[in-house]
Amino acid sequence: MANTPSAKKAARKIARRTAVNKARRSRVRTFLRKVEEAILTGDKAAAQEAFKAAEPELARAASKGVIHRNTASRKISRLASRVKAVGAA
Repeated sequence: MANTPSAKKAARKIARRTAVNKARRSRVRTFLRKVEEAILTGDKAAAQEAFKAAEPELARAASKGVIHRNTASRKISRLASRVKAVGAA
């Protein structure tokens, strides 16, 4: 357990930051799930709308350090190609 006042404060800060990051990560997963579901239903318009909403969320998570920027870029790229392929197959 933290003994010094500064260590106690650091522990409080970490707890707050963890809660914020957890909420952000959960929000990103929700947006990704909506895109996945739209792709699976085969509705191109819904998939594009969901992707349009998910893209800035992923970018925001990357800019805040919740996920790595390359991870966000990779996910956006792969989702975009999958959304593009919906209805074409």
